[in-house]
Amino acid sequence: MPHVSVTIITRNEASNLTRALESVAWADDVVVVDCGSTDETAAIARRYTERFFVRAWEGYSAQKNHAATLTKHDWILSLDADERVTPALATEIQALLETGPAAAGYRIPRVTWHLGRWIRSTDWYPDYQLRLYDRRAGAWAERHVHESVRIEGRPGTLRHEIEHYAYRDLAHHFETMARYTDLAARQMRDDGRRASPTGLLLHPPLAFLRNYVLRAGFRDGVPGLIVSSFNAYYVFLKLAKLWELQGVSPESRRDSPD
Repeated sequence: MPHVSVTIITRNEASNLTRALESVAWADDVVVVDCGSTDETAAIARRYTERFFVRAWEGYSAQKNHAATLTKHDWILSLDADERVTPALATEIQALLETGPAAAGYRIPRVTWHLGRWIRSTDWYPDYQLRLYDRRAGAWAERHVHESVRIEGRPGTLRHEIEHYAYRDLAHHFETMARYTDLAARQMRDDGRRASPTGLLLHPPLAFLRNYVLRAGFRDGVPGLIVSSFNAYYVFLKLAKLWELQGVSPESRRDSPD
């Protein structure tokens, strides 16, 4: 049976890491790569694995690719510190490896807990993530944000979910959006994308309609309405930041009176 190594990258994840590591206790190799945590992350990691490493931050993809070079096995399950592997998913992965994987990587559905419920609507679900892969045939593509594994051939798909605890509350959601839209705007610029007044006007409301109506955010009540609204605001914010990157030079900005 092919063995599987679990990789987790961290920075100040003491509030999440214990539950993430407990969810992969069935794996015989767990690698944690930290980038200078100042909380209890290192102590927590060392209670669950001897395979704890520290490396300066060079980006999400670079950090995850480095973690892959440290594993004992070629098959890797990449997990974020705010995620959990359900028992059903663990069983599915083990059964897959016992019978022999037919693909070089597998997409796994991910469900997010927010505002007191699992959100199984909007753009958030099923939010397939290619997290189980053979490092001999795949690696993380270099991107500023929303990084993903690229493999040789078509990926397979697993049935059971990764659980995602992305946000503590709405304030944390806002804070995370601010950081991620910075990275998303930079990625769009690097990809040659351009922001326009028409796009700023049309894309956010269309994103809301897609999330709330077409992808059934209304079924999740007020949380679905809030998530749909935040997703639309995310689209607006990344486009606004892209516009700023492409058209506003530092010399043209006025100093704030404050």
